[in-house]
Amino acid sequence: MVSILETPAEAQRQETVTRILDSAEKLFRHYGYAKTNVADIAKDLGMSPANIYRFFASKVEIHQAICARLLRTVQQLAELILDQEDVSVEQRLREWIHAMHKITVETMMDQEKVHEMVIVALERDWQVVDAHIDRLNLIVADAIREGILAGEFPQQDPDSAARCFGAATVILCHPQMVAQCLAKPNRATPEELVEFAIRALKN
Repeated sequence: MVSILETPAEAQRQETVTRILDSAEKLFRHYGYAKTNVADIAKDLGMSPANIYRFFASKVEIHQAICARLLRTVQQLAELILDQEDVSVEQRLREWIHAMHKITVETMMDQEKVHEMVIVALERDWQVVDAHIDRLNLIVADAIREGILAGEFPQQDPDSAARCFGAATVILCHPQMVAQCLAKPNRATPEELVEFAIRALKN
């Protein structure tokens, strides 16, 4: 649906950008990021590479936009779970981390090409990843602040608590860490880590 503030030209541009990202993500998932180039994306869309470059300066820029889109989906999930009503903040945090771990295992680990896209983004330390972490920290901090007001957690700095909670549970959500630790008997289980992090918030 076109915004009443959006001109036809802007709407057409956004539609083309979406088509490029959809095609690129499809090809990255099928062939892998390294084996896909801009010419492949252009061919899939029936347009010239020069036309792709009108919207994106490089394959890297396309990849960044796809990652930003994927990460927005994660942020929406965080908001959906952590903004629930009639559910304790403790339970919401528990559900959130378990949901993230499930996504990491099922999507990023089981789908090798998706895993490759994520790893490239993490290794290049893109700003989009840092912005994503900052946004998640804000969402979690809001939930912790609510828990403090409700008496679930003692008085503490919600922003610091959110960063520490994320650091304590990142091993369950980071593809490389999950790959290294999955099913190893001498590693803490997801349940143990989540409960440890929640106990820290309550002490």
